Amino acid sequence: MAPIEEIEVIPLRVGGSDVDDCDGTVDTVVVKLTDSEGRSGIGESDASPEAVRAFLETPTAHIWARRASEILIGQDPLEITALWERLYEGTIYSGRRGLGIHALSAIDLALHDLAGKQVGVPAYKLMGGARRETLRPYCTIFPGLPKDRSLSELLEITGKQFEQALSLGFRAVKMEVMYFDLVTDAQLVEAIREGRRMLGDGITMMLDFGYRWRDWHDAYWVLRRVEDCNIYFAEATLQHDDLRGHARLAELSPIRICGAEMAATRWEIREWIETGKVAVVQPDISRCGGLTEIRRIADFCELHGVQVIPHGWKTGILAAAGRHFQAACPNAPYFEFISPHVYQSPLREKLVQPEPFVTDGQMSLPEGPGLGVELDEEIVRTYRVANA
Repeated sequence: MAPIEEIEVIPLRVGGSDVDDCDGTVDTVVVKLTDSEGRSGIGESDASPEAVRAFLETPTAHIWARRASEILIGQDPLEITALWERLYEGTIYSGRRGLGIHALSAIDLALHDLAGKQVGVPAYKLMGGARRETLRPYCTIFPGLPKDRSLSELLEITGKQFEQALSLGFRAVKMEVMYFDLVTDAQLVEAIREGRRMLGDGITMMLDFGYRWRDWHDAYWVLRRVEDCNIYFAEATLQHDDLRGHARLAELSPIRICGAEMAATRWEIREWIETGKVAVVQPDISRCGGLTEIRRIADFCELHGVQVIPHGWKTGILAAAGRHFQAACPNAPYFEFISPHVYQSPLREKLVQPEPFVTDGQMSLPEGPGLGVELDEEIVRTYRVANA
């Protein structure tokens, strides 16, 4: 196949964004790989755009600290896993976990996109083919952080977002309850009950607590009191790296405990399963190592009876990757999906097209080659970071 000829790292940012909120769609870094015949594949990373660019453009120092382009240029993009291993080993001094894996994730997505375009197949077929006939996304409902708003104001916005998501065809939603010190735990219980009341009984409901607690007893107190709300999972209950606390909570909780949205590679996920004892892991495809690594994570989780429901709060590139992942992996009952019709975000709405449709809670399998989405170059020019 046509070898890789160029790698471009493109930081994007929406100017004037509220830095005191918690919106990961306000920036991204796109990695574009172009082959010798002019085809391009794209990927992204949910990490600091400037930091990822600096990492990928760092000059080579020695065999374990190499510049990414020196590993990729001239290589066959179809050798995705082999290139993943070379990148991992060639950047292990400053990579291994964290930023290095975030950067590798973007490259891996771009490799799947480019390789799929070269052979004319969707990326999920490069991962072994479809393991299901349709896809099941869940729609994240986020009214923003409280700031100066009351709980009733936040719940009013949440209710409107619920209505919009259901009108679009979603049948599973995640209610973000990142209220922090605005509410007591008792008030939080009532807010969750109100969320279930607004949704009705027939809709799958998940919860994200935004790392609210430092003591698993407190989390358990709340979860036990919303057990009858039929909650599918409880996300970000405790501090991210408190794995033993997660284990204590998971042992007693009537609701599935999940986590690992910031975890990198199957090695860290193994810690979440063996030490944290979670029922669901949520690695972000654009942070954990790309489609190559999350597929290996899913295989490992299947052996341990653990579900994989990937985190996905970025642009349409990551949203597309989530569809291909679920298509190829049987133990992924849902994937996170930000609808640009529910949550307003210029980069999520406009960076790539086309946008998939939801019908009665389902999406069709991706059909286009690679990831099946294309960059809007005008949007890239509009939001590209100056001097990048």
